[in-house]
Amino acid sequence: MKSHAEFIQPCARSAIPHFSLAATLRAAWQQLGRWHALYRQRQQLASLSDEMLKDIGLSRADIETETIRPFWDEPFRRC
Repeated sequence: MKSHAEFIQPCARSAIPHFSLAATLRAAWQQLGRWHALYRQRQQLASLSDEMLKDIGLSRADIETETIRPFWDEPFRRC
């Protein structure tokens, strides 16, 4: 017959979160990729002519505000 402690022990082990180095590195690599893509998009926006910006409904001031944001400042960041 199992003791009370033997029944509780497996539950306690399963409650501990498991962190793997590979998963952490993969998540960091993906985040860096998103930041790099965001940086490239902001630079491409800045390179558009005033006529092109008018076509998409943006002004040069809108683009200036967007391009001075830091690369890690994601507009639709998941919390």
